Amino acid sequence: MKAIQEATASEPLTLDEEYENQQSWRASHDKLTFIVCEPLSRADLASSAVRANVVDADDKMRGDINFFMYRDDPDGDQEDGDGDGDGDGDGDEQAPTNSQTRLRGEIDVMIAEKGHWRRGYGSASVAALLVYIRKNLRRIIDEYAAGEGIQERQPQMAGLMAKIQEANAGSRALFQKLGFKQTGEVNYFGEVMMVMSWEEAERLVDGWLCSGGEVCREVGYEM
Repeated sequence: MKAIQEATASEPLTLDEEYENQQSWRASHDKLTFIVCEPLSRADLASSAVRANVVDADDKMRGDINFFMYRDDPDGDQEDGDGDGDGDGDGDEQAPTNSQTRLRGEIDVMIAEKGHWRRGYGSASVAALLVYIRKNLRRIIDEYAAGEGIQERQPQMAGLMAKIQEANAGSRALFQKLGFKQTGEVNYFGEVMMVMSWEEAERLVDGWLCSGGEVCREVGYEM
């Protein structure tokens, strides 16, 4: 448990705090959370829906993956690439108009048991999340904008980031393999920030989708 807390920079919660936390996240407009489970059986893979407490029974759960939305701060902690606050330093990001809010998404993935580390759960989860965001971006941004009271032009996604403990070599390698790059130095909390422009993320996902393989598929969830 201590190793998980250190790897995820998290603190232990009481049961009441955990329930309150889960209820808050479910209703939040700026967060997405998914449970990472054991891969489906061949029979389940062919189905258009999965059943609750079967594919996600306690013994099938492996961890979780979260996506947090923020207003991008080009002069603050969420800067990209070369540290000059203009994205990832390669001129790839579109310049928004003065009335357009820029957003940045943070990815946080946790595989709970050490015995399940380095077995592909983390990389598969991040890949599936990227595909989900790519396909549902407009709906995700609309929900965020409504919750924040943003009434000007629809916000624009600037990029993605992940904050990782410097000692967590596995997670750093996972994001590097996907194309994320470290920006800046280790912060006060012992974390490094890894970033990717949204245009790079789109190209990555579109390449997967055009390759003919199936990275992930959305199915029904039957109670």
